[in-house]
Amino acid sequence: MRVKIVRVAQGKQSTLSHLYIDGIFQCYLLEDKIRADKILKQTAIPMGDYQLIVNSWGGMNTKYKNLMGKVHEGMIEIDQLPNFDYVYIHIGNTYLQTAGCPLTGFGFELINGDYQVTHSRKAYDMVYPKLLKIAKSKENQISIENNFQF
Repeated sequence: MRVKIVRVAQGKQSTLSHLYIDGIFQCYLLEDKIRADKILKQTAIPMGDYQLIVNSWGGMNTKYKNLMGKVHEGMIEIDQLPNFDYVYIHIGNTYLQTAGCPLTGFGFELINGDYQVTHSRKAYDMVYPKLLKIAKSKENQISIENNFQF
């Protein structure tokens, strides 16, 4: 399976993306603003090809295990990012909740010049088992690309 994040719009401090698995749209993603120079916990992931892994040792695992129960086997982490650590696909609605991580959503809004995603938990519940399966496989690649002009 092939996972792709395609960025489609940028707000003042936010970036809106589409998540695809095998070419099929899954949900929206929200990240921080794309920046030439990284600002810790305020910068979108660089374009490129990376790996998805299952992280079962980070602090968010306890929170998500309590939230999701047996379904949660670990956070879906985008690994091998230059100058980024512990980048998870997770639940949240605004760029203030990303800390450099993509947030899931079934809808989006543009409010005061920034994007927000909606129905984040529902989107995460739907996409998590798919991403978990991919992260546990040998075909655990994810690509990130921009599809708009800055």
